[in-house]
Amino acid sequence: MSRVDFYVLSAEAPDARLRYACRLAERAVEQGCYVYIQTPDVQRLDDMLWTFSDGSFLPHEIYRGQPASHARVMVMLGSDDGPASHRSLLINLVDAMPPDVNAYERIAEIVDVDPERKRTARERYKLYREQGCTMESHNL
Repeated sequence: MSRVDFYVLSAEAPDARLRYACRLAERAVEQGCYVYIQTPDVQRLDDMLWTFSDGSFLPHEIYRGQPASHARVMVMLGSDDGPASHRSLLINLVDAMPPDVNAYERIAEIVDVDPERKRTARERYKLYREQGCTMESHNL
């Protein structure tokens, strides 16, 4: 069963979710994890991965659904389901649950102060729990 962590942000800063996703991905890579970030705004996140932290850059590629040698980069991002090579951590920034929850070792859901995002996150929380996932929430 997958472990699902909900990171509930309290800051209303612009791009808070994306910045936190970058930090989570960076920490996961430091631990040797292959990360897929699923986002509705691939280009915005791609740009942010270049600039989210002074003095650091998180190497990554955009996944476009085509087979390639993805093992050379530890972070992939895209808007659809990710490659099988990057299943250590899914950082889910879309408003839907992944179709195969158990394909990932860990799933990170980042929830900001937007009321609609909170509502859809609560729905996903219930669905993950019904799937038997190990759940944990972190108020930040």
